[in-house]
Amino acid sequence: MRVTCATAGTWFVLVALLSILVPQPAYGQCFSENDKKSDKIDANQSRGRLYKGESIFTLQLLDAINTATPNENVFFSPYSLYNVMLLMYFGARDTTEKLLRTGLSLQWTDSKATAHEAYDTARRSLVGRFSEGSAVGFSSVDKLFFGRQIPIASCIQEKFSETIELLDYQKDPEGQRQYINHWVENATRGQIKDLLLPGTISQNTKLAIANAAYFKGSWQTKFKAAETKKEIFYVSADRQEFVDMMHVEGTFSHAANEKLGCHILELPYSFGDEGSNSADANGNQVSMFVFLPPAEPNSLAKLLARLAAETDILQEVVNDGISRKVDVKLPKFSIEKMVELKPVLDRLGMGKLFENTANFTGFTGGVEPIGFDEVLQKSKIEVNEEGSVAASATVAFSFRSSRPADPAMFHCNHPFVFLIYDFTSRAVLFNGIYRQPE
Repeated sequence: MRVTCATAGTWFVLVALLSILVPQPAYGQCFSENDKKSDKIDANQSRGRLYKGESIFTLQLLDAINTATPNENVFFSPYSLYNVMLLMYFGARDTTEKLLRTGLSLQWTDSKATAHEAYDTARRSLVGRFSEGSAVGFSSVDKLFFGRQIPIASCIQEKFSETIELLDYQKDPEGQRQYINHWVENATRGQIKDLLLPGTISQNTKLAIANAAYFKGSWQTKFKAAETKKEIFYVSADRQEFVDMMHVEGTFSHAANEKLGCHILELPYSFGDEGSNSADANGNQVSMFVFLPPAEPNSLAKLLARLAAETDILQEVVNDGISRKVDVKLPKFSIEKMVELKPVLDRLGMGKLFENTANFTGFTGGVEPIGFDEVLQKSKIEVNEEGSVAASATVAFSFRSSRPADPAMFHCNHPFVFLIYDFTSRAVLFNGIYRQPE
């Protein structure tokens, strides 16, 4: 991990990749006859249920990553990982299929066809929503990199024709590694480079499932560069560090959430000039939400545990704020991080996905054994006065007051949680925990 002060631009970029290296016994077919039949659920209902499952997965994942890396800054994309694991689900069979259905909160349907319709509708609705040159930009691309010699089930070919690409892992594994790295770099506008290290891809590789997600945004209300100055950040009760602290006073949506025991501030991204509407003509809106716990021991861990337990809390959070004058301070920072997600998924009860008994023969119709060896995610974020993340409230800020002072103070001078939320898809695009400058 690398944390530095951001100098220019506002970027959130990420790729998640699974490299399949472990041979396994073959079972079953692709989508079964029951899987091919859609439930009597319309497209909007199924997409809404998929979004809800994704939000549950998001909050549980955040708590699991925090447990795995309790002393580090965290930045990742639950949206990207959820997409990759959905692709895993479509190729899974038997108990592995049931494990993923539970882990991804897909119990609302027993039909893969229905889940695929929801996935495909959500994916297509994203395309074209953010035009090139827009003040806010987001893109997400899925890819199934099959080995050229691997037989692909007919239904997988049919349903994922735009996503499949054939590579020759047997003849040139190193060249294919470089090819995938180049694809990642292009899809993330040059922000994520050298994702796969030499030796990651071998002649035994059969499939790599990837998602590359990219985001760029400018604040609707920008911070004043002239007001950025060194201030103390309270890492813990006995440790303080100086950070470049940004400052702005403006009208923001603010809430004090009793269930979570924290203050929450919404920082919207602009689709036009500063001060203009935060949504575009089509109603697209993206905001950062900052969750600030009290400046007390273990308050961050308690907040993360409550977020994981309150599965419906996101919808409450994004609609709960009151528009008011707020004096905001938050650090200017950059995080670049590679996360090995296999132990994190094991904490979520999905470790069997990587065992020899896992069944992913739906990808090949039972002709060729397939297994997953690792899940990697590399992400990067830069935050400065022009746009992007972070937040933390002041100790002097009371939890709830019927007649609060105007303006309220939301000073990010101790650890906090942040997320980037797309209102249209109701999805958390990126998630993070800022604990300390480095």
